[in-house]
Amino acid sequence: MKRTIALAAAGGLALTACADNDDEGITVFAAASLHEVFEEIGERYTEETGVEVEFTFAGSSGLVEQLENGAPADVLATADEANMDAAAGSGLVSGDPELFAENYLVIVTPAGNPGQVSGLEDLDDEDLQVVICAEQVPCGAATQRISAAAGVQISPVSEETSVTDVLGRVRNGEADAGLVYATDALQAGDEVETFEIDGAQEDPNLYPIALLESADAPGPGQEFVDFVIGDEQARQILEDAGFTEPR
Repeated sequence: MKRTIALAAAGGLALTACADNDDEGITVFAAASLHEVFEEIGERYTEETGVEVEFTFAGSSGLVEQLENGAPADVLATADEANMDAAAGSGLVSGDPELFAENYLVIVTPAGNPGQVSGLEDLDDEDLQVVICAEQVPCGAATQRISAAAGVQISPVSEETSVTDVLGRVRNGEADAGLVYATDALQAGDEVETFEIDGAQEDPNLYPIALLESADAPGPGQEFVDFVIGDEQARQILEDAGFTEPR
């Protein structure tokens, strides 16, 4: 998988969308943790090209499953390499996926931290109401890696299919703590309290993006991929949201 960190020139990425494609929209399947940032990038892309973008956001494994069952889309962006590899193995991906961002897990609690959580080891307490992602989605796989490395056994009250569902339950006070991406915690602001996890930044999730083999609009679809990777404003939107470039 290619690691691409080169930026476009200060004037912005030169896009080649032809007039014939101006009214041809594209559909992008993207990981739930990309919701807000991709909506903003999509608006910027449409301003530059005239091509409208329709997004479907969900857990990465669910997106791949939808594509395997014939759901139409032009571009796929996942929150880990494993699900992109699964998509490639099913013949869904055109060309080589490219890495465009990194993210890592943190602990969030409701404002006021009613469970008095201060670190990962506290989540070993069965009296705490802890919610995590299911293992088949990227945030769940990362949770398993990090908790196993720390020797912490988490007994969750629920396992969600997307990181936004985990965050939502914590924000609503339905759980004492949850594990989400740093970017999600940043977006939640004062609604949650955030605690770093030792070693999490050294074991980040890598985000790849790729054009799909069955794309109805492969030209604009590839341009969107290139835009996410190379446009300076797109890169700034990712950075402002807490994503970092892949190392």
